Amino acid sequence: MQDAASSLYNRFREVRKRTLEICSFLERDDYMIQATPDTSPPKWHLGHTSWFFENFILKPYQEKYREFNERFSTIFNSYYNQVGYFIPKTTRMLLSRPSLEDVLDYRNHVESKIEEILLSDDNPHIKDVRDLVLLGINHEEQHQELLIMDIKENMYRSPFQPPFGGRKVQTGKAGKLKWVSFKGGISYIGAEKGGFSFDNEHPRHKVYLYPYQIASRLVTNGEYLEFILKGGYEKPAFWLSDGWAVVSREKWGMPHYWEKRGDRFYCFTPSGWERLNLEEPVCHLSYYEADAFARWSGCRLPTEEEWENAFTAKEGSQPRQDYAWHPSIQHSSDTLQGPGECWEWTSSSYSPYPGFIPLSGAIGEYNGKFMSQQMVLRGDSAATPPGHSRVSYRNFYHPESRWQFSGIRLCRSANNAER
Repeated sequence: MQDAASSLYNRFREVRKRTLEICSFLERDDYMIQATPDTSPPKWHLGHTSWFFENFILKPYQEKYREFNERFSTIFNSYYNQVGYFIPKTTRMLLSRPSLEDVLDYRNHVESKIEEILLSDDNPHIKDVRDLVLLGINHEEQHQELLIMDIKENMYRSPFQPPFGGRKVQTGKAGKLKWVSFKGGISYIGAEKGGFSFDNEHPRHKVYLYPYQIASRLVTNGEYLEFILKGGYEKPAFWLSDGWAVVSREKWGMPHYWEKRGDRFYCFTPSGWERLNLEEPVCHLSYYEADAFARWSGCRLPTEEEWENAFTAKEGSQPRQDYAWHPSIQHSSDTLQGPGECWEWTSSSYSPYPGFIPLSGAIGEYNGKFMSQQMVLRGDSAATPPGHSRVSYRNFYHPESRWQFSGIRLCRSANNAER
């Protein structure tokens, strides 16, 4: 094989292997759990990531391909209306069939066929196939992070609240929060040509930025705890109207996965319940909570353009070498730290860039049709697979969502810096 084809083949195998490694500690019954309407059972993730390769590559591009099970086209379709009917997401926990063994057989079947087509030199559509395999790899990496998110939520909702993977207890202090200044002006935003990127990162375009400052690190648990203790969840002045309605309805008083016992705060982690580490980045916050904390702090959240401009200028950024299950302490530094611990909420709504054109066909439903009523997060998190994200990457969630690994990086306009 040529070097590029060999690299794609090896990456495909590595990614498929990593998905199973994430699930390796699960008990059999754990594969069926769906704790909330936002999450999916691990077994469904295993099937859907295989369905993606089968539906978009094997069916159209492998001659005389016979699908593994015609019912899987409905069961494991997520939201592609142009492909056909799919079961409502809220009912995925009802899939006692197909069995876990059947789903694993399905994965093996699809993997062998994808490997076969990648190793072939006589497929007339090999360029299209390779492009779609690369998309499928990145799609599966997204589901690897979703798996970690969903497994954590499942374990948290369990009456036993069991550990779901040991972790090393962190020591040390977070670095002092410092401000990094940017002069603004004309900046280019969006993915450059060359290398993989999703369609929603295009087209690359110019924006004008006013001078601003962005925090050197993420907000810590200790800093967010001060917001709580000073009545942050009780004062509507800091909250957007929709956010205050959610806080009042859901009776939020602290981040997701926190619990107060007497005078002490605890956090649910991969090792189970632990005393809250005040130096770790605060995580599992909704957009509403992030925005309220920023207002309380006399700051704001960065726009996605400000965030991308700042991290494009950052030097010496190293990609995460492996996924984790919990964010790490960010130690002292005079420069921008991260990303890599928590996805960072921005103040930007998720909408198309000027001149955006979705991919043709059903695959065009991947991103474009979700550009409504959601907010953009930038960076990546402790649960993001190595090498998956990039500075132009656009993640997005509804503003009330908080089971994802999401945190806060503060920003302020230059004319407010001395206030």
